[in-house]
Amino acid sequence: MEDKLITYGGQAVIEGVLMRGRLGMAIAMRAPDGRITTHTEALSGIYKSRFAKIPFLRGLILLWDALGLGLRALTISANIQSGEDEKLEGPALYLTLALSLGLGIGLFFLAPAAVGGLVERFLGWNAWWSNLIEGVIRLLLLVGYIWTVGLMPDIKRVFSYHGAEHKTINAYEAGAELTPEGVASFPLEHTRCGTAFMLTLVLLSILVFSALGPLPMVWRLASRILLIPVLAGISYEYMKWTSNHLESSLVRTLIRPNIALQSLTTREPDLSMLEVAITAFHTLRLFEQKSIT
Repeated sequence: MEDKLITYGGQAVIEGVLMRGRLGMAIAMRAPDGRITTHTEALSGIYKSRFAKIPFLRGLILLWDALGLGLRALTISANIQSGEDEKLEGPALYLTLALSLGLGIGLFFLAPAAVGGLVERFLGWNAWWSNLIEGVIRLLLLVGYIWTVGLMPDIKRVFSYHGAEHKTINAYEAGAELTPEGVASFPLEHTRCGTAFMLTLVLLSILVFSALGPLPMVWRLASRILLIPVLAGISYEYMKWTSNHLESSLVRTLIRPNIALQSLTTREPDLSMLEVAITAFHTLRLFEQKSIT
């Protein structure tokens, strides 16, 4: 979301919504007593560094920092619900982030690669077919994981807040008045959603890994790890390009799978959830205005 209209993004947290802008982030959360609690903080300097403007590299940098923001926001929202005051920052934050990334890479990249390699070795299939099988397994794992966690009642509420975040940003970009009743009519989907980023990365991995041809198992697994930054950088640029060319019928066709997958990660929010998302958005805007002045 660029400036003409400022680019805003966000994510759902526990009983709340995080909104991120150019200079800061704001979280609004519904506390157990029904009040809306907010939290703001400035973004790290990485967002304003020259590295954040270099194509392909900027996607990896911003993704890494966004993961850190997301973890901190989830911790803050969990503390609001529990009444505790634990902090996730410094070494603890980076250790948690590394463990989360490690589990994700193992499940979604190394496990499918190992299966593909075994198919190639023991069934005698060529590298193209084994890489295709690997990609299909990766895609099924992604969709299956999202669908499975979406069955949990607590996650359903998080997905509803995800929908509230999308609706609020869609309403802002349309120039609509940000009231719960007005925002409710806007779409659940948004072209720059993190769900869309994951699907783009997975589909792109099929093409990139297939181009590598046959590899020994060790190098097959190593390449899946080493090329994740490349895939992330390309995926970011692809999503940035498509979001800036939505007037094209070709682009709208290309992003249909991304939009479709968001049906698994968003739910219709109620008016109280929309109120939280709108509060997060207004809190962020006020915080950034004060930061500028």
